[in-house]
Amino acid sequence: MARAATLDPTAPATASTTPLFDLPYMPVEKRALPAGRPREWYIAHNRRLKAMRLAIVLLDAGVWRPEQAHDRTIRLAAERVGIHPPSPVTCHMVRALMRYSR
Repeated sequence: MARAATLDPTAPATASTTPLFDLPYMPVEKRALPAGRPREWYIAHNRRLKAMRLAIVLLDAGVWRPEQAHDRTIRLAAERVGIHPPSPVTCHMVRALMRYSR
């Protein structure tokens, strides 16, 4: 019976139990990007953020290896979570992130 209580994410944590995750997650408040940088910097920054989000989505979906993450798979994952379809460069960056995180 005590085991079932630890699996309930909404149950309050006690000294003997640790929550599996805390709900609800609130998105981080967006802040303006620093001004005065070249346009290419902003493009690269947003591309990296998008690639990181897509890599997380793919890992959550069970795509663990870069060889499994074809452009079509990445684009379907983006569509599923409501992200604009990534370019081939962004798809390549997603695979690179998955490769170098090992």
